[in-house]
Amino acid sequence: MSKPTALRCGGYYHIFNRGNNRETIFCEQRNYFYFLKLYEKYIPLVADTFAYCLLPNHFHLLVRGKTGEEKVTSGLKVKNPSQQFGNLFNAYTKAFNKVYQRTGSLFVKPFKRIEVTSDAYFRRLIACIHQNPQHHGLIDNFQLWPYSSYQTILSHKPTHIHREDVLTWFGDGKVYQAYHQEVETVRQLEGVVPEDFG
Repeated sequence: MSKPTALRCGGYYHIFNRGNNRETIFCEQRNYFYFLKLYEKYIPLVADTFAYCLLPNHFHLLVRGKTGEEKVTSGLKVKNPSQQFGNLFNAYTKAFNKVYQRTGSLFVKPFKRIEVTSDAYFRRLIACIHQNPQHHGLIDNFQLWPYSSYQTILSHKPTHIHREDVLTWFGDGKVYQAYHQEVETVRQLEGVVPEDFG
């Protein structure tokens, strides 16, 4: 198997992964919240986050790797983005295994990543990420899924999500909401999100 491409500083990426053998990685509400707590500990050091969605057996993220200059300017110790994501997944796995008395890897390795190369792709991917719970039949209205960034982007509560950047890409909050309601959005993303993770 070829080694995955390292996350490029300044590059935008769709990062996604699932449990080994499609195993459940979020069994209950506290698991989702703990993953997000660890995410806030590890990832803002190396990447800006624009969207996320956590589902019982997989997750989707849209991030941009920080440049070395950004890390130095903000006083952060320069870290390898790929390694930092690995640290996040390892920390979550360790806690999950302890709670549920299991051993071994929880996530498929290596985690998947696709570089986002256009504004159109960026917008369509955000909508697809947020619509994922409805697409998988987990909920009738994706807007109500509590483990995604959809509502966070519309709120004014403190967050690590770069909501202003997202809204700028769409134009404003109304356009952002309207775009998500377009029934064709998921169909437009065929081939953009791998089928197993759609």
